[in-house]
Amino acid sequence: MLDEGELDKQVIIAAQSGDRRAFDDIVLRHKAALYWFVRRYVGNADDAYDILQNTFVAAWLALRRFDHRQPLITWLRAIALNKCRDEGRRRAVRRRILAILAGGWAPVQTPDDQSPIDAFEDGESRHLARLDQAIAALPPRYKEPLLLTLVVGLTQRQAAEQLGTSPKAIEMRIRRGKERLRRLCTVGRSTDIRADKVCWVTTRAAGTDAGGST
Repeated sequence: MLDEGELDKQVIIAAQSGDRRAFDDIVLRHKAALYWFVRRYVGNADDAYDILQNTFVAAWLALRRFDHRQPLITWLRAIALNKCRDEGRRRAVRRRILAILAGGWAPVQTPDDQSPIDAFEDGESRHLARLDQAIAALPPRYKEPLLLTLVVGLTQRQAAEQLGTSPKAIEMRIRRGKERLRRLCTVGRSTDIRADKVCWVTTRAAGTDAGGST
């Protein structure tokens, strides 16, 4: 029986020859993992669906340039990460334009000065919604290592390779990201929410279709 890597290799070769059904199989097998990665990055289901769609469109257009020496999911995740960053830049531009149109040069929130998330009602759904928003509010330099290690399950060395930095830098960013995440999640609450809870929140990702909700 073929392992995941060998199956990916066969399917990608077929897709590169123009087999749309082979590419459909790539989408079906990887959409859930990519969706949850993007969903945690942007903190919004509608934006996540749009980015996921754009990711697979970009993958289809770049398929002939795929390097078979790297895992398919790593390549797809890199495309999704770039799409998430593009969306973040578009949001920043929209916020600035809206501030100008509102009649002044009012300070515009950026990931680095994001205000604390409002207090949420008791209940698991509210808890998870707040955690989603807290993760999305982190600056990319902290959010990306956290998502790649805690959500995707990469080692710090693998995350460093994906982001083009050193494992030591990843370790530092994860530590600082957890500290920021903990502060965001505990504003307005008497009990602490551990940043590591993100691991539990995302355990459903591997077996959940992208059509699910949090």
